[in-house]
Amino acid sequence: METIQIISIVAAVVALIFAAFLASTVLKKDAGNEQIRFIGQAIQEGATAFLSREYRLLAIFVVVMTVILAVFIDFDILGKVGSGAGASVPGTAIAYLVGALGSGLAGFIGMSIAVRANTRTTVQAMQGLNPALRVAFNSGAVMGASVVGIALLGVTLMFIAFGDASIVAGFGFGASSIALFARVGGGIYTKAADVGADLVGKVEQGIPEDDPRNPATIADNVGDNVGDVAGMGADLFESYVGSIIATVALAAVGAGALSSGREELAVFPLLIASLGIAASIIGTFLVRTGEGADMGRLLWSLRTGIFSAGVLVLAGTVGAVLALGLDFNLFWVVAVGLVAGQIIGTASEYYTSYEYRHTKKLAEQAATGPATIIIGGLGLGMMSTVIPGVVVVVAMWGAFQLADLYGVALAAVGMLSTLGITLATDAYGPVADNAGGIAEQAGLAPEVRERTDALDSLGNTTAATGKGFAIGSAVLTALALMAAYSGVVGVQVFNIMDLHVMIGLIIGAIMPFVFSALTMQAVGRAAYAMVQEVRRQFREIEGLLEGTATADYARAVDISTRGAMKEMVLPGLIAIVVPIVVGAILGPEALGGLLIGSIATGFLFAIMMANAGGAWDNAKKYIEAGHLGGKGSDEHAAAVVGDTVGDPFKDTSGPALNILLKLMSIVALVFGPLFIG
Repeated sequence: METIQIISIVAAVVALIFAAFLASTVLKKDAGNEQIRFIGQAIQEGATAFLSREYRLLAIFVVVMTVILAVFIDFDILGKVGSGAGASVPGTAIAYLVGALGSGLAGFIGMSIAVRANTRTTVQAMQGLNPALRVAFNSGAVMGASVVGIALLGVTLMFIAFGDASIVAGFGFGASSIALFARVGGGIYTKAADVGADLVGKVEQGIPEDDPRNPATIADNVGDNVGDVAGMGADLFESYVGSIIATVALAAVGAGALSSGREELAVFPLLIASLGIAASIIGTFLVRTGEGADMGRLLWSLRTGIFSAGVLVLAGTVGAVLALGLDFNLFWVVAVGLVAGQIIGTASEYYTSYEYRHTKKLAEQAATGPATIIIGGLGLGMMSTVIPGVVVVVAMWGAFQLADLYGVALAAVGMLSTLGITLATDAYGPVADNAGGIAEQAGLAPEVRERTDALDSLGNTTAATGKGFAIGSAVLTALALMAAYSGVVGVQVFNIMDLHVMIGLIIGAIMPFVFSALTMQAVGRAAYAMVQEVRRQFREIEGLLEGTATADYARAVDISTRGAMKEMVLPGLIAIVVPIVVGAILGPEALGGLLIGSIATGFLFAIMMANAGGAWDNAKKYIEAGHLGGKGSDEHAAAVVGDTVGDPFKDTSGPALNILLKLMSIVALVFGPLFIG
């Protein structure tokens, strides 16, 4: 099946070339006057400084983990992985290193173009809504194309080099570990800055969110890029990689007695991913809108691209199944994954967009103060788990009936096949948000801010959709990786009446809560330091509130950066250490129970936090749009408090949970042979 591998390499290279083309079109746009460029440069320098410090810290972890994998897995000094003789080449360690580098590179590329596209989006917003949408969306498409290109190229080359799914799992482990630290670190940074900007600026001082007098405003803009661009890119990079690796691994152990050989099943997900790249590229050209478009028309513009890409993937899958002589049930499996992803994303939009009744009713609860809007948001988030939960259950059942466990993994590949354009609709949001902040700080005409606000509001909706999509795909990927783990350790049934399995299940159920507590508390501590710093500057810098003095932006950026670096270590380590400790002490059955418990609770908890946070955010924006008293009213103050609580929900703890589930599953898959016996 060398032909399929060549096709996937070509598709990956085409994606990277397309990303370079889009980047060049964005960079050719006017970057604005001196004031706009000055603000953009400050954001760019802050984001680059953060990512540089984060990657230097992660480099130490990557080196240590590479050595551990080489010693214990590849060279097998314990004599448990294979025959005891060990390997001549540290394949798993090499794959891990390549995966970590690929994940880091994808995040860096996305952030680099985002911090350059924000000023250009602001300038284009002076001309009209569609030019601004095109620049912001193209910058997001750079991220989408880079992620799928690097991921598919890396996975394919690892399979060509080693030809062993157990070794290539190291690539997914590298991608997952970097993604978790990037998501947590970026999330802590952005929310510490956001809370400082909102609580002191909006609530205490009564100035706009992006007012240049606010010392936290540059840090807040930087946070949009390091959290929602670099973090989300690394997150979906490892989802994409993990789904392909799990599918190939299950094909290798014969999970799913289909009418074709294992070799065709192993390369089929590579072909589906290649089709998805082509479809996503075509779909990006269909995203455009007219001047004066409302939220519905803007949203439909993005959906046109996504739906078109999905239809093209399905058409291509029919040809691929027939060409390879595979069971036609595999087409329906891919269709199940695509449809399930769209339903989960749409459900997230339904519960978080202020175009619908749930968020409007939540905004109305601000009339009686912060307590009621927080209670309402928690209830809304809990209720929003029903539709995604049922959809995942139905998708799992349907995929399993069609193609056994292999079908569950392939459904995740299908769901993520259009990631190139799906991620573009998510990553463009922070660019639009930054553009609005730049317009405010540069004192541009009100209609410019109105256009960027329209794009930003849409970005909040697409971000919620993207988070739901990411969490749904994470569940299917984690389940597929768990099935692959089951094959590696030779445990076909995890009996919940077995004491070890039950202990593992409870530990696994606890993990999402402990992990979320650590990340939420980390945001609280970092935000406390930021709030104190912003208050200090307003108190000590004479003339700051009057606009005759300049805030110390660099100090605020440094506080968020140091807080994120310090706080991201412990949550990241427990995700790796706990599965290894449970497997080593209690055995592979207990580790299987841990994976089951973490997936069950983590999935629903992540959906709840992401949707509650998104609803609080859009309830605030609904009031700011002139409803229920508008800006400066008591309702607005209450909504800002709700949004402040929701920020770490939707941008730190919630999104990081789906990486936790996949990381623990792939740690189990990589280290599983050590726990046998």
